Amino acid sequence: MTPINLSPDKKIYFASDQHFGAPDPKSSKIREERFIRWLNDIRKDAQVLFLMGDLFDFWHEWQYVIPKGYVRVLGKLAELKDSGIDIYFFVGNHDLWMKNYLEEEIGCTVYFSKQYFSAAGKRFLLAHGDGLGPGDKGYKRMKKLFTNPIAQWAFKWLHPDIAMRVALYMSQKNKMISGEEDKAFLGEDKEFLIVYSKKKLETEDIDYFIYGHRHLPMVLDLPKGAKYVNLGDWISYFTYGVFDGEFHLKTFEE
Repeated sequence: MTPINLSPDKKIYFASDQHFGAPDPKSSKIREERFIRWLNDIRKDAQVLFLMGDLFDFWHEWQYVIPKGYVRVLGKLAELKDSGIDIYFFVGNHDLWMKNYLEEEIGCTVYFSKQYFSAAGKRFLLAHGDGLGPGDKGYKRMKKLFTNPIAQWAFKWLHPDIAMRVALYMSQKNKMISGEEDKAFLGEDKEFLIVYSKKKLETEDIDYFIYGHRHLPMVLDLPKGAKYVNLGDWISYFTYGVFDGEFHLKTFEE
């Protein structure tokens, strides 16, 4: 469990599922600008920023090429990191082909699986959330294919213009962006991340389970005084989490 020594006047922030690039560059830029205004707003008291996955609607790194766009977002993240704010990035299902660009150019710490942190006497399990818990076997098979080294090797030999066109088309058809099922709470017994969290509580002591992926913002009480948090998204809700000794889910309103 990674400890965070949270200063009395500082906070930890969480955000997820921006899906920048979708549905098209023009409309994405409006959301990017709003996200940058939020980053400017939290700079005054942020000690740690957790980006919980799917910052991009699609991301792939060739040896000398990265996707076009996102300059202002990446520049702002670099600025925050240079100012002393720690940034942790959890790879999501839309940017799972992340490699070392954010680490080398910005200084983020990048995670490809769930992680444990502690701060102010509280224990956190953090993950993007895709592939955890029961069910969704089709997606889990697809993820194994996409993370297969041979598949990644084959994809990188496509010309970037062709590769990005194909990938963005497939990504924008993904139900996790606009599926109607994301707009309704399915019930605790059917929400796979809640089921997963309750199972974890049988053997582990966790105060906060914090995820992205699901898009629907929610905070629910779990057994043993724990809380389940889904951070929502920056497509419909513009929600984020903040921890200052207690966790709060908020909406960025200008």
